[in-house]
Order: sequence, then structure tokens, then C-alpha cells
Amino acid sequence: MIFNNLRATLPLLLLCIISCNRVGDGFTPEELALINGADSIMRVLTIDNPADSAVLRTPSRDIPTEALTSADFERLAELMLATVNHPSQDGVGIAGPQVGINRRVVAVQRYDKEPVECNGVVDHPFEVYPNIRIVWASDSLIPGPEGCLSVPNQRGVVMRSPEIVIEYASMNSTDEATMIKDTVKGFTAVIFQHEIDHLDGTLYIDRL
Repeated sequence: MIFNNLRATLPLLLLCIISCNRVGDGFTPEELALINGADSIMRVLTIDNPADSAVLRTPSRDIPTEALTSADFERLAELMLATVNHPSQDGVGIAGPQVGINRRVVAVQRYDKEPVECNGVVDHPFEVYPNIRIVWASDSLIPGPEGCLSVPNQRGVVMRSPEIVIEYASMNSTDEATMIKDTVKGFTAVIFQHEIDHLDGTLYIDRL
């Protein structure tokens, strides 16, 4: 999760998700306990806790296709959005491992898209991306400041690609998964790189 100290609470926009009342398969009992046991937000794991650090350092797995249309995945996505948007977090992105779920899912604020209004607040939308990967990144790198709520009280300058291509799963009307590609540039590309690093067990401090 990258800090955004200038931002207040953002609208909760659940995009790239199809609502479904069906109970899905694919999550472990431990994952389901975290998802269904959470109240309005989830606890953010930090490297200060050895057990948390082990989760943060574990590479994440894909979410099975059958789980992507489940109520459990919908709730996980909603909780991730609520957590990253909570005033105590002040983030612009969050990854599954940061809330204890070692699955390839991130929520990212799309600063490269037009602001939208929700509950009287206008801001750039958040979107949820399951089974996401970076399939191309520019060779040129630029420096930029980063912080992470999973790494408390630290900041650093990280070299990142200013342009990337991401690939992620999107469900169609027949509940079949289609892999979508999207070219992302600028600060939003940096957010994606930071969050996708989390899915590989990498923290931004590893790149300092």
C-alpha cells in the first residue's frame, strides 16, 4: 500500500466484479475465516510482527475461476476497498497479502482515469484486479518516493518503470474468465508495480 497523505477518504467503487449470490469454491477455510470474520475493514499486516512478515513474504496464488463469481470474492474485494479507503490507512492501493490473503488480487486507485462522484465525494476511482500480472514494463526507470503501511514509519526512493502492461482476469456474462490487458502509465503504473510486488512476496524496501 502506498501512502497518499494529501487524500481524504475516497469513494468505495467496486469495479471489475460481478455480483453473485452463489457460494464459491477455491478459498481455504483459513482464508474464508478472515474474509467472513472481518467487520467493516481488515487488519493490515506489518513486518513488525514475525507472523505477519511470513505472510507478506509468501508468493501469492491465483484465485480459481469458480471463486471469482462467488460471494466470498465479492466480500473480499469490498473489504479491501473499505480498508484502503479507511482514514487510518490513507492508501492508494492494497494487495491481498496485506490483509492476510495470499491471493493475486489488488485494489488500485486509477489516477489515470477521470474522477467520479460517490456519496458526494469526487475522486479518481478504485478498481479491483484479480489474478493480475505485469506482462511488459519499459526498460527506462524513474525514481519516486514510496511508503507502505506494511512497513511502518519508513519511506524511500524506488526506481520504477513509467509504463507497464498489466494482465488480469475479468468475468463475462457466462461466468467465463477472460484475460484483459491494459497499458498503464505514470503514477498509476507505480502503484500497480508496488502492489504486484506484494503478490510476489517483495516489499518496496527490497528495491532501495
